[in-house]
Amino acid sequence: MKRREFIVKGGIATTAIACNPIVSFANKSNAGDMINLGIIGTGDRGTGLMPAINQIKGLRTVGCCDVIPFRLEEGKQMAGGNVTTYSDYRKLLDNKDIDAVLVTTPFSTHSQIAIDALDAGKHVFCEKTMAKGYDGISQMVSKVSQTDAIFQVGHQFHSSRLYQHIVGLIKQGKIGKITAFEFQWNRNGNWRRPVPDPKWEKAINWRMYREFSGGLLAELCSHQLDFANWVLEDVPESVVGVGGIDYWKDGRETFDNIHLIYSYPNGVKAKFTCLTSNAMGDYQVKILGDKGSIVMGQLKAWFYPEKGFEKEFGNVDGVSGATVNWNDNKGIPINIEHEEPSKQALMDFRDGILNNEQPLSGIKSGADTSVCVQMGLDAMYQGKMIKRKDGLTIH
Repeated sequence: MKRREFIVKGGIATTAIACNPIVSFANKSNAGDMINLGIIGTGDRGTGLMPAINQIKGLRTVGCCDVIPFRLEEGKQMAGGNVTTYSDYRKLLDNKDIDAVLVTTPFSTHSQIAIDALDAGKHVFCEKTMAKGYDGISQMVSKVSQTDAIFQVGHQFHSSRLYQHIVGLIKQGKIGKITAFEFQWNRNGNWRRPVPDPKWEKAINWRMYREFSGGLLAELCSHQLDFANWVLEDVPESVVGVGGIDYWKDGRETFDNIHLIYSYPNGVKAKFTCLTSNAMGDYQVKILGDKGSIVMGQLKAWFYPEKGFEKEFGNVDGVSGATVNWNDNKGIPINIEHEEPSKQALMDFRDGILNNEQPLSGIKSGADTSVCVQMGLDAMYQGKMIKRKDGLTIH
């Protein structure tokens, strides 16, 4: 994709050719080039990505930043020890040897850090959800339009070769007309992290506080919202939702259970459930069509034809040659060779920088999903249906 200007309008990030970029970025067109990374935020997600980074040829962590000293030290050790550490991300951005940064900080800080990184001439991998609030979304869209940067959002299932294959099957009509989505991401745990000193409570358990977090919707269900938008090539026009602090009475401000229904312009409804008090079913995606259904986990998928349509499907995975047979309503596994999604997303980020190509999970899909998340939060907090035109202040 060439340099673009992105405008969020009616909930959809649209594109138009832009001129006169403010910041220029050096291209690394040689496949043998090493990309020097700076990781801003060495908490759970930042350190969680480090093992994959260490395994990927062409990526090297040279700088880590965190405001919490023991987490910064943990990040340094996981990166191999030979890295420069920073307590102020702006100092990391001043390092001219760093080509790209990962923004793995609390949700509320994404937009400012990513904008500063782009201004500093860095390529950016920004964790999901891309930005908090309509102003933050608009500011990021505007900034990305002014640069040549590779900008990727951490909705890693967009990089999953399994998920890409599933989208292809749906586009081929394998399950017929989509009638509904059902998403869940259930866990049994309080979602808290240990706090060695009370002064770090909000910095460590930021997911509990509305000032910093969008809770379960922004941190978990946003991945599934991104997938629904991807499949339908559209965004929802309205959402209703409820949530509550009904199990974990521990001073948190974000809900410990959420239930939402998003309505798309073509009539498709997408239902979301996320619990923290029961892990039944864990992570699950159901795409329901009038000829069949696909049920997905994070790494596996199964195909369920509707009775009477079994013979219309043929080969469903392209690898094992599996064909659909009705067998006591058991799903047919869809066997696709694929990398773990987060690792694949980092590989795609590397390839985008080397080849000067924007990723699938870029500013457009990131902005669309961020708008959907904000609509859902507004619906739950305000206790009413939120329509896209009611919630948008971005032009």
